[in-house]
Amino acid sequence: MREIAIVGLDCRFPGAADARAYWELLMRSGDAVGRVPADRWDGAEFSAPEGGDGRANTDRGGFIDDPDVFDNEFFTISPREAAAMDPQQRLLLQCSWRALEDAGIAPASLAGSDTGVFVGIMGNEWAHRHLTDYDKITAQVGSGNGYCMTANRISYHLDLKGPSLAVDTACSSSLVAVHLAGNALLSGECDTAIAAGVNVTVSPALNIFYTQAGLSAPDGRCKPFSAQADGIGRGEGVGVVVLRRLEDALADGQQVYAVIRATAVNQDGRSNGLTAPNRWAQQAVLEAAYRRAGVEPAEVVFTEGHGTGTELGDMIETKALGALHATRADKPMALGSVKGNLGHTEGAAGVAGLIKVALSLHNRVVPASRFAVRENPKLNLAAKGIKLIKAPLRLAAGTSVAGLSSFGMGGTNAHAVLASAPPQAVRPATVEAPGTAGGVFTLSATTPEALRRNLLAQAEELDKRRVPLGRLCWTSNRVKTGHRIRFALPAEDISALSAALRAAAEDDDLLTRHANRPTGRPKAAFLFAGQGVQSPGMTMRLYRESAVYRRHLDAADAALRPHLGWSVVELLTAEDQKVHRTGSAQPALFAVGYALARTMEEFGVEPALLLGHSVGEYAAAVVADALTLDEAARLIAARGRLMEALPDGGGMLSVFAPEAEILPLIHDEPLIGVAAVNGPRQTVLSGDLEVLDRVALELGEADLDMRRLTVSHAFHSPLMQPMLAEFAEVARGIAGVPRLPFYSTVRGRLLRPGEPLDADYWTEHVSAAVRFADAAEALLAAGPTHVVEIGPQPVLGGLVRRLRPPAGLRTLHPLPTRESGRPDLGALLAQLYQDGLDPHWDALYGEEQRTLTRLAPYAFSDAHRFWVKPPTRNGRSGLTVTTAEAADGSGGQVDDDHVVRLAPAGRAAFRGRVAEKVAAAVAAVGGYSLDELSLRSRLYEDLGFDSVTLMELKKDLEKALPETGEVSVPELIPVLGSLGELIAFYEARSDVAADAASLA
Repeated sequence: MREIAIVGLDCRFPGAADARAYWELLMRSGDAVGRVPADRWDGAEFSAPEGGDGRANTDRGGFIDDPDVFDNEFFTISPREAAAMDPQQRLLLQCSWRALEDAGIAPASLAGSDTGVFVGIMGNEWAHRHLTDYDKITAQVGSGNGYCMTANRISYHLDLKGPSLAVDTACSSSLVAVHLAGNALLSGECDTAIAAGVNVTVSPALNIFYTQAGLSAPDGRCKPFSAQADGIGRGEGVGVVVLRRLEDALADGQQVYAVIRATAVNQDGRSNGLTAPNRWAQQAVLEAAYRRAGVEPAEVVFTEGHGTGTELGDMIETKALGALHATRADKPMALGSVKGNLGHTEGAAGVAGLIKVALSLHNRVVPASRFAVRENPKLNLAAKGIKLIKAPLRLAAGTSVAGLSSFGMGGTNAHAVLASAPPQAVRPATVEAPGTAGGVFTLSATTPEALRRNLLAQAEELDKRRVPLGRLCWTSNRVKTGHRIRFALPAEDISALSAALRAAAEDDDLLTRHANRPTGRPKAAFLFAGQGVQSPGMTMRLYRESAVYRRHLDAADAALRPHLGWSVVELLTAEDQKVHRTGSAQPALFAVGYALARTMEEFGVEPALLLGHSVGEYAAAVVADALTLDEAARLIAARGRLMEALPDGGGMLSVFAPEAEILPLIHDEPLIGVAAVNGPRQTVLSGDLEVLDRVALELGEADLDMRRLTVSHAFHSPLMQPMLAEFAEVARGIAGVPRLPFYSTVRGRLLRPGEPLDADYWTEHVSAAVRFADAAEALLAAGPTHVVEIGPQPVLGGLVRRLRPPAGLRTLHPLPTRESGRPDLGALLAQLYQDGLDPHWDALYGEEQRTLTRLAPYAFSDAHRFWVKPPTRNGRSGLTVTTAEAADGSGGQVDDDHVVRLAPAGRAAFRGRVAEKVAAAVAAVGGYSLDELSLRSRLYEDLGFDSVTLMELKKDLEKALPETGEVSVPELIPVLGSLGELIAFYEARSDVAADAASLA
C-alpha cells in the first residue's frame, strides 16, 4: 500500500497551547485535568455533591485555556459573525493555518487547489445553546453552527476546492476523518488533505450522560489500563494534521513527522448494547489495518490505545490486542494512552493520539503513560504480550512501527498503523556551502500589531533552537507570505537576526512605515551604467557567491571570447588593471551589465522601462530583445577594439553648467563637442586636448566649475570619426526593434514603435552626445516606482535624484559598494519584496539551502473574545456584540431602532445625519463599534461583509433613511468599495430626495 506522510501538525489541548507544549506535557507525564471553568455553565445546571446522587458525579475535566479567543480580523470575519460561530470552528481555522505553515505551505498558496478538509467532531453543544431560542436566530447563528461548517468554513476561508466534510462516529470521529483523508489522497481526489478533530465542552450534558450510564470517573480523570481505573474523565481540544502522499512530500522536500502505512474502519454491529464495545470487531479492525500495512503484529513496537479507563472498555481492548500479540511474551508490545494526561477528548481523541504517535516516532521516544505504574491485574497483560509504558521508551535505530486505536461509542472502530519517516524526510543530509549561509528572512501580517507579535514570536523561536540560516530564510520566503504588510530583513547570522527582529518589533515608526507602504506590484526601470564605473575585480564577490550571476557572466564571457581572444572572467578574477583600457573596459562592462540584468530577471525583477548610458545601451538592447547576446558581443568587442586603436590626444571635461551656456563657446570648434548631458547643469565636453584647454580657460573666466575626466580617448566626440566606417561594416545587417519601452540616450527620448536599433543607430551612437538627462526625464514621466541601476557601482542613481524625480521613487543598486556581493543583492530583493514584488527567492539560495525547516507558526491575536451569548437581532432587543472591546462598555451597543450610540471618535469621522446613519447600520450589521470604522474601511476586505450581511444592511438602510427609497442590489454593489463610497452614495440620494421635496 502507498504510504501517507504527516507533514504538518498543530494542536491545542489542556495544558498545551501548541504542539511543542503538548510534547512537553507528555514527556513529563503532566496532568492537565482541573475544575470546570466558571464561564462554561451555570452550577444550577450541574450539581456534583461528593458521593451524592446529583446529575453528574464530578466537576473536573481537561479544559483548554481561552477557547473564546479568536483573531477574527485575521480571517476578515466581523465581530457579530465571530460571536455567533461555534468556538470549534474558530479553533479549527487558526489551528489549520498553523498546521499548514508547519508543513512548509503558505496557506494562501492553496487557494483554488483540490486540498481536502476532513474534520472529526462529536459534540455540537454551542448549537444546542443557540438554536433553541427561535427569536434570536440570525443568518450568522445559522452559518456559525452545524457539523458541516467546521470543515466547510476552513475550505471557504482558504478557498479550497477538494472534498470538505465533517465526520461524527463519536469517539473515533477524528481517526475516521484521517482514514477518509488518506483514502481521498490515494484515490487522487486531492493532493493535500487537512485532517482534524475538535471538541469543546460548552455544556454538562455528556458529563451527566456519562454519570447516568455509570461511565464517569468521580475525579474526572481517565486512568487507562490502570488498577485505579474507574471511568471516563472528559477533555477537550483541537488537533490538525496535514497529509500528503509520501512520494509527493518527498518530491516537494517536505519534512515528515511519520508515515501512515494503513488505516482501517469497521463497526461492532449488533453486540451486547449500542454503547458497549465489541472485542471481535476491534480485533478485526486491527487485523485489517495490519494486513493493509503489510506488517506482522510482532513488528509493532508500541500502540497508542483508546484507553478510556472504563473497566469494560479496557478489558475488551486488551483482549483484542492480546489475540494478535499474545505470542510476544519475550518482547511484549508497549501500550499507553494520552487520555491519562488530558481526559477523553471525544471527537478529538483520535487526532490527539495520532499527534502523540507522530511526535513519538519523530523524536524516537514514546512518553510514559500516566497511571501505568499500577496496571490493572485483571487485564493479565503479560499473558497477552503487552506491557504498559511506565517510563519513556527509547526507540531503536531504524524504522519503528506503531499502532493507534480509536473506538466510537456507537460501535465505529478505527485503527491506524504508522511508521517512522524515511531518514531523508526528517533531517536534510547536506550542509550549506561556505559563503552561502545567509539569505533574506521574510514575514507578512495583516496589521502593524500583528507584525510586531510575529516578529517577537520568530525571535523567541530562534533563541530556542539553531537551524541553518539559509534554510530558515528560504522557508520563510515560501511560508510567511500572502498578507498586505510585508517585512524582509537580509540575514547573515542567526543571533543578529533574532536581535534585529526584536528591534524591529520595538520600532513603532518602522511598523507604521510598513503599514503605510503603497500596495501593488512595483514598476521597475533598469538603468545601465556606461564606461567609467569599471574597476579591477568588479562583481567578483557576487560571482563567487551567486550561482545565478556566475552562470550569466559565464554566458556573456563565452559570447565575447571569440571576438576578444581573451576571457573577461579571467581578467576580472585576476583583478587586472587592464580593465581600465578601453578595449577591455567596454566588453567587461557589457558582460557585467548583461549578467546583472539577467540575474535580476531570474529573481523576478522584470524591467518595465529601459535606459542605457552610452555603452550601457548594449546590455539594455539585449534585455529588450533588440540585439542577441552574440550580436551585442560582436559589436561591443569591435567598438572597444577600434576606439582603443585610435590615436591618443583626446580628453573630456565635465562642466557644471547648462548645455545652452556652453554651446556658444564651442560653436566654431570642430574638434570638440558635447559628449553627454547628464543633468540640467551637468554637461560633458569631449575632443582635442589643446582645444579643451583653450575652452577651459574661457569657462574659468565665466566662473563655471569644471573637472577633468581621466580617460584614454575623447569618447562621443568628432575624434571618433576615423573608426566609424569600419564599425559600420561590423554592424551591417543588424536591425532589431526593442520589445520593451527603450529610452534612447542618442535620441534623448523614448523610441517610437517600430523604431529600430540598427547599424546606423549603433554607428551614430559612437560619436553622438549621450542625452541622458532628456531620456531619463522622459522615463521618469512614465511613472516608474523603482529605478534599479545595473552596473558594478552606483552612478546613475545620483544623476536621477538630481533630476527631481517624483515623490516616492526608490533608486536601488544590487551592488552599492565595490565589496558588495550576495548580501547586498538580498537587500535589494528585500526592499522590492516590501514594496510589493514577489521575488523568485529560489535564485538567491544554493540547492542545499532550498530545504524546508520548521518555523514558529503564526501568532494570532488574543485581543478579541467571543463566548456563550451570540449577538441577537430582532425588532425588540437589537444587537449586542460580545467582544473584549464591547465588554468594557465602549461602543458597539444598538438600541431598539438599530442606531449605534456614537462614540466621540465616530462623531468626528462621520459628519452629518446620513453619514451617521450609514455608519451606524454598518456597525450594527457587522458588530463593530464606531471607533473601529473609518471612511476608508472596505466592507468586504476589512469588515467581512458578504451577500447575507449585504442584504441585511440594505434593509436597515432603507429603514434608517426612508427618503432614499428602495435601493436595488445592482445599484448598491458598485458603491461597496469602502464605507466612504457607501456614505457618498446615500448622501447623493438623500440630496436628490430633498430637492424633489422642495420642488413639490
